[in-house]
Amino acid sequence: MANIPQKIIHEYLRHDKKFPHVWCAGCSNGIVLGGIIRAIATMELDRDDIMMVSGIGCSSRMPVYVDFNTLHTLHGRAIAYATGVKMHKPHMKVIVVTGDGDCTAIGGNHLIHAARRNIDLTVVLINNNIYGMTGGQCSPTTPHDAIATTAPYGNIEPDFNICDLAMGAGASFVGRTTAFHAIEMQNMIKEALNHPGFSMVEVVSACPVIYGRLNKKGGAPEMMKNMRDNSIPLAAVEKLPPEQVEGKIIRGILRREERPEYSCEYRKLVQRVQAKEGV
Repeated sequence: MANIPQKIIHEYLRHDKKFPHVWCAGCSNGIVLGGIIRAIATMELDRDDIMMVSGIGCSSRMPVYVDFNTLHTLHGRAIAYATGVKMHKPHMKVIVVTGDGDCTAIGGNHLIHAARRNIDLTVVLINNNIYGMTGGQCSPTTPHDAIATTAPYGNIEPDFNICDLAMGAGASFVGRTTAFHAIEMQNMIKEALNHPGFSMVEVVSACPVIYGRLNKKGGAPEMMKNMRDNSIPLAAVEKLPPEQVEGKIIRGILRREERPEYSCEYRKLVQRVQAKEGV
């Protein structure tokens, strides 16, 4: 790993615009932001060649704070906007920062089809198991029996496994980590950015003020310790008996494969048609 200056994060922020930020004390979003910035810094990317896109939600405030090209768009539509950017500016690194509600509920269809097309976007999906910004409602990843403002007696719905959903839709790079494992997250995001196709990194995160309070999970330190103690690296899973794996967060790169990338295939199509038509 490249030697990153201690204050590298400060060099990538818009200090004179949107601070102080809106995130609650103990929220994992700042950790994820730091991981994204450090990953970009190790790659020495020109920030003019980076686009960060988001929809609506706590995590979707992130583009407001960073000194890249940014789009803060509509609820659930970040991947659609990002697709347009990638098709028009295929050389750019396009990052979508989204949450479990924004991306797997109202935005679920866009997630599925971007994965199916294998378009070169990197989706960093921050999963805190609830709608935090809009009042603590159930999201598609709220665990069964968990409490939310729309499920005061416990959630009766099964929750999504986001990575399984993405892989089932055809995503060519899928990884999962937690906000506790900050260096692992940084390295995984870097690998996702370098992957030539659709990549998604799920970051299991803490929302102590809404989800943690409603479900008596303790404060931020307790929720971070739970990520540490309730997760297992993928490399260790096969060595453990099933009862020690059940209910745990499996961390690691779950899929990495190379397939034709959509924007490249589209440009080839245009060239073939132009050659045929004599354009």
